[in-house]
Amino acid sequence: MAKVGKKYAEAAKLVDRSKSYSIEEAVALAKQTNYAKFDASVEVSFRLNVDPRHADQQIRGAMVLPNGTGKSQKVLVITQGAKEQEAKDAGADFVGGKEMLDEIQKGWFGFDVIVATPDMMGQLGRLGRVLGPKGLMPNPKTGTVTMDIAKAVEDIKKGKVEYRVDKEGNINLMIGKTSFDDQALVENFKAIYSTIAKARPAAVKGTYIKNLVRSTTMGPGIHVSVEK
Repeated sequence: MAKVGKKYAEAAKLVDRSKSYSIEEAVALAKQTNYAKFDASVEVSFRLNVDPRHADQQIRGAMVLPNGTGKSQKVLVITQGAKEQEAKDAGADFVGGKEMLDEIQKGWFGFDVIVATPDMMGQLGRLGRVLGPKGLMPNPKTGTVTMDIAKAVEDIKKGKVEYRVDKEGNINLMIGKTSFDDQALVENFKAIYSTIAKARPAAVKGTYIKNLVRSTTMGPGIHVSVEK
């Protein structure tokens, strides 16, 4: 068994690993077991009974959490013409076309999310090998390839989260900070849970959400009971 730090071990003692907690209990316990000296992220991990090798089971999307994530995201908009001003007015941190792509090619990654208009995807696609592995390539499914630049930027600034099932059938995402009050975290959790539940592929038989774990950045995992 891997060695763990003293603080983690003390926090882990507060969690009954044989029990599944209600979301309200899990939120309170996540805060109680958080020993980080900074405003830690609160995360949730879904283990789904899906096979991502099949296109209809590649669960992916985005949504704006009711209370945001507490994380400020820097948005780069790749566009041209009148859309550049629209992006600036909406609060984008960086706006441009080819000159921005050239900067990325040189190794610049001073942003968290890219939003692009469809007409720029041909040029942006050439950076797929650079952006893809970092999860930065815009995609229509997550609303980051769009003509409605203003809405896309505003949603990201409000606390939009993207979710995507990995090859093992897991979805991991941040739903807030430990500084949030309990109710805000519960509301955020219920919103993303509902979204993931509704995305159940028709081909899935039996249990869809196999496991659900709540944790903070450095704290122990807390099993959350799954609604039947």
